[in-house]
Formats: sequence, structure tokens, C-alpha cells
Amino acid sequence: MRFLRQHILRSFVLNHKPLKILFSAGESSGDQHAANMFLELQKQQPDIKGIGMGGAKMAQAGIDIHYDSANIAVIGVVEVIKHYAEIRRALKLMQQLVATERPDLLVCVDYKEFNFKLARYAKQQGIKVLFYVSPQVWAWRPGRVKAYGKVIDMMAVIFPFETAYYDAEKVPVRYVGHPSVDKVHAQRSKDEDLARFGLDKNKPVVGLLPGSRANEIKRMLPVMLAAAEKVLAGLPECQFILPQADSISDALLEEYIAQSPLTITIIKNQPYDVIQCCDAVMTTSGTATLEIALLTVPMVITYKLSSITYWLGRWLVNTLFIGLPNIVSGKSIIKELIQHDATAENLSAEVMRILTDKAYADQMRENLTQVKQQLGQGGGSKNMAQLVLEMLR
Repeated sequence: MRFLRQHILRSFVLNHKPLKILFSAGESSGDQHAANMFLELQKQQPDIKGIGMGGAKMAQAGIDIHYDSANIAVIGVVEVIKHYAEIRRALKLMQQLVATERPDLLVCVDYKEFNFKLARYAKQQGIKVLFYVSPQVWAWRPGRVKAYGKVIDMMAVIFPFETAYYDAEKVPVRYVGHPSVDKVHAQRSKDEDLARFGLDKNKPVVGLLPGSRANEIKRMLPVMLAAAEKVLAGLPECQFILPQADSISDALLEEYIAQSPLTITIIKNQPYDVIQCCDAVMTTSGTATLEIALLTVPMVITYKLSSITYWLGRWLVNTLFIGLPNIVSGKSIIKELIQHDATAENLSAEVMRILTDKAYADQMRENLTQVKQQLGQGGGSKNMAQLVLEMLR
């Protein structure tokens, strides 16, 4: 009997192939989410293999990147049309990986329309599909729930209120927690960071977060720089800092910073340490707004799209807010300056109010603390890793 057990074990080891997961992440936030998930997976299944589309964070985590998603990290109808050929090429490459690599599981991370098409192809090929980060069905096109239910095996949602939409249509769903809750922590104390970044702790610090996509930088950074100049005119002691996203090149930032008379401290790879140093932040809409909320730093949310995308969005989207802190709260706790309201004058006025009206800033911090509490204890990446292993087994 003992010999038989040893023989079975030896046979299993010799024939066992490491589990293989194909990841598809098209944007900076998805790249980070997938990387964190894979690191958790490796703790529980050290020989697991990851391949696919993503960025620097996924590569650092040990995922074999076959396509750099920085080439297609765009948003908006016009921008997608401009990059359509490259997006199509990326999709074909990922479909080829599905067919040739035959992964044990496809994990689609956000990047909705692209990943919907990829998920549909994978299901046709008999591959299990886990979709991570639900499309915003609570904001527009709730009918998508049924469509996604036909091409996935499981939807992993990051906000607790999202599960009801999938339960109503009997689509498998799991609330895993928001991944930002775990990762949004500064590495050092605020005083240590201020000293390290060369900032005076007795003077106000304003953060500029113009986005993680090239088209966001082109559209939003000039407005933020102009707003910062107005803030400096009103508060000459003000200091400015910008956390540079991995997906943004030095050359692109320098193209705009060089034209500004401002002194701006640019810091790489330490976004949360940068944010905690700030007394106020100007930020584009997106995951960053939730990360700033988790650090309870007062902010103003701004965004601009092409005119076509904006008006199409106004027609299709059924939500009062675009900023995640406001959406989670269900009310306006952060000022949103969108499209025609996204001017240097409006941005600077809101930043000045945050810096000079203590009661206003304190109320904002209190509201952001409540958002943080609503998002729960975290464990998103660990919960995702557990869900992946459940599906693989």
C-alpha cells in the first residue's frame, strides 16, 4: 500500500503541469490589480504561471507580458476610434493566446468592451472566464448584466451594492472588496515624506494628479498648471507636487512642465506618500479619487473628454456623479468640475477654498472618512486569489 501511494504521488508530480492563467488588463489600475492578485496567488500556489496583456506592475509580479497595454490605454469614443487599429491588433493577439496557450482560466480585469469580446471568444473555446471589476451597470446600460452573464463564469465586484444587479439576473457574482483598501498606504510618516521630497511642512502643499493615460495628460495637465499658477498668486508660499504614473513618460510630462513658470516636485513610484503630504489635490476622475479618499485628503475632481464623447455620455449615463467618493456616498461630498466647468479659474477657486476655509476642509475629511468605512476592511487581492483557486479546482 505504501509503495502504491508513493507510485501515485510520483506519477502525479511527473505529469502535473503548473496551472496557467491568462490575464487581460488594459489600463494602469487594472495592471496594478492583476499584479496584486497574482502575488497573492503565488503565495498559495507557487508554481502557478501567469501570461497575458498588462504593464510594468504585472511584469514585476512575474506575469509574462505578451502585449504592453500602455499602447491602448485610452478612453472616450474619439480616442478609441483613433487607436482602433492597435486595439484590434491587441485583441487578435490575445485571442491567439487563448487558442494556443489553452489557459486554465482567463481573468479579465476591467477594460470592459475589449475584455467582453475576449471573454466571449474564450467561452467559445471552452475556457473558464472570471471578470474582475464590473462594468458600471448602475450608471448606464443595466442590460449589460445579461450580456456579460452569457460570456463569463463569474463576476467579481468591488462595491457591495453591485451584487444585487447580478443576483437579479442569476449571474454568478462575488463581492471581493475594493483592492485599493489594501494597497493605499504610505511607506513613511508624513513628516519623513515632506523632508524626503524637499517640502516645507509649514507651507501648504497642493498635489496635481492629471491621470495615467497620455490623452489625459494632454487634456488635463495644462489646465491644472494654469490653476496652480492662480493658486500661487493668491498663496505665494504654496508648494506643488506631482506623482508620476508608471504609464506616463518623462518626455510627455516635461513637454508641459517646461512651459510652466512653476516649481513642481515630480515623484515616481510613491503615489500614496505624495498624496499624504498634500493639503489639497486636483485630480482627474477615476480610481485615484478613491485612493485619495482612503487617505482622507481634501480634493477637487475634474475631467475633460472630447466633445462627442462628452455629449454621448450625457445622453447615455444615468448617474448624478462621476467621482467615486460621491458615488459611494450617494451624495456630493467632493466638487466635480467636468468638461466646460473644468477651467483654471474654477479649479483654483476650489483649491483656495480648501486651503483657506478650515471648516470646509475638515468637513470634507470627515466625509472621506465615512467613505473609507463604507469600503470595509479590504482583503480584495487575497479574496480574488481565493476565488481564482476555487474556480481552478
